[in-house]
Amino acid sequence: MRYNNLDETSVYGRLTGVAKAYSAFDFRQRLNAARVAASSIPIADTLVYNWAAKKVDDDVITLLQTLADEQELTAKYRALLDGEVMNTGENRRVLHHLLRGQLGKDVIVGGKNVGEFYRKELDRLSAFACDVRAGGIKSSGGKQFTHAVQIGIGGSDLGPRALYIALENWAQKEGIKPQLTAKFISNVDPDDASAVLNSVPLEATLFVLVSKSGTTQETLTNELFVRDRLKKAGLDAGKHFVAVTSETSPLARNSAYMDSFYIDDFIGGRYSSSSGVGGVILSLAFGPAVFKEFLQGAHEADRNALERDIRKNAALLDALIGVWERNFLRLTFTAVLPYSQALSRFPAHLQQLDMESNGKRVNRNGEQVLYATGPVVFGEPGTNGQHSFYQLLHQGTDTLPLQFIGFNDSQLDDDIVVDGSTGMTKLKANLAAQIVAFAKGEDNENPNKQFPGGRPSSLIYGKRLTPRALGALLAHFENKVMFQGFVWNLNSFDQEGVQLGKILTKKVLSGDSGDDALDAYSRLLGCL
Repeated sequence: MRYNNLDETSVYGRLTGVAKAYSAFDFRQRLNAARVAASSIPIADTLVYNWAAKKVDDDVITLLQTLADEQELTAKYRALLDGEVMNTGENRRVLHHLLRGQLGKDVIVGGKNVGEFYRKELDRLSAFACDVRAGGIKSSGGKQFTHAVQIGIGGSDLGPRALYIALENWAQKEGIKPQLTAKFISNVDPDDASAVLNSVPLEATLFVLVSKSGTTQETLTNELFVRDRLKKAGLDAGKHFVAVTSETSPLARNSAYMDSFYIDDFIGGRYSSSSGVGGVILSLAFGPAVFKEFLQGAHEADRNALERDIRKNAALLDALIGVWERNFLRLTFTAVLPYSQALSRFPAHLQQLDMESNGKRVNRNGEQVLYATGPVVFGEPGTNGQHSFYQLLHQGTDTLPLQFIGFNDSQLDDDIVVDGSTGMTKLKANLAAQIVAFAKGEDNENPNKQFPGGRPSSLIYGKRLTPRALGALLAHFENKVMFQGFVWNLNSFDQEGVQLGKILTKKVLSGDSGDDALDAYSRLLGCL
């Protein structure tokens, strides 16, 4: 298998040569009902990816297929599934797909079947969650747990928090009982932990500490803050804490926790929502069966991402169109715009997933690349975003690719008719209108009311946001990011870019940084 830079491929020059003509792609002539109908690919469950409002046609897709074949994208995905070392910077396998089902060979490391290890951990956390939810495991004061609080940061917070919020209303409508209320502490700012603790009944709250290494500074600081509050309330903290960590961390088999659930170095933080990092809190809140439905949806999307034909592989085509926009149309940003309040924190998770994975300037061999890599990702739910930053998206000087997400039905089915239509119908009408408005624009004699159009977008849509649909949605974006990393010849699975700040922070806290500018800023902020 070859690992070449993007600009070393034979098709790179051909894509560069045709790109200028597509910058002025005429959606007014080309975006019609026939194109919309012909531009959909199933993801999994009821989810569908539609690329009709993208600046591509059959000629570009043929070139992108050539790029996919030359860079051996699905072959590299298969190698990842089979347990080959894909995190070259840390010499590690990448096995988050294996958490939701086996698609490759057995992965044996040190005589241990890793897939079997993951399955046993899923069984263990499921049994624990069932005991807590049934009242078999109670707090130190003999209370049944009604709340669960996850303490983590980065990938230990963003993904699980986004997924919990996404399913909270669904669980209410489905009558999931008991439904433990989940909350999250991530920021080392003490106001974060204090606000959460003030909002929960301590005597009936279980805390889930998440740190793979067991040494994450911010997380351990927040843990001690919580333990101090429990002690002041006369509660035994050891009967209010579980840990999600690695088997080699100081949190493993530690009597300060009721139990520890394990992940390993093959699960990166931003890819860890399918592990105990997401599984413990979601299983406590909604029950293990709901978490397993989520895993099943992700597994179906993972399987569909193995299709070599990019016209049948939603994640692969989404990834390649993103490369086309980033490297050949030279578009720098991507907006993720879910028309679902349940997905209010999903763009924040995707921001970390994408920018931490592919926000890099060196290839797998540590050599600097000479082309653009990961885009800047941001987003906000519709329709709030329409009244916020859409002004720039419509009439600003930059063109930004857009990724819309929408559903046919609401989660709660609680609605009223106003002016002849329901709120959900109005939401969907706004989504459809925005896609066409961005693509086609509108002429007007008043320049302030001119909309240039030519703003490309994709749409992921489904019937209703359920656990299975949510799993498929998450896996789609994880696989999209993975494929783009393969195209750019990056290691998408380490994050050295976060380390320098941590090192300098420790120097500040030690009181001897050796850098006068660092000391000056520290004095301004009252650290010294």
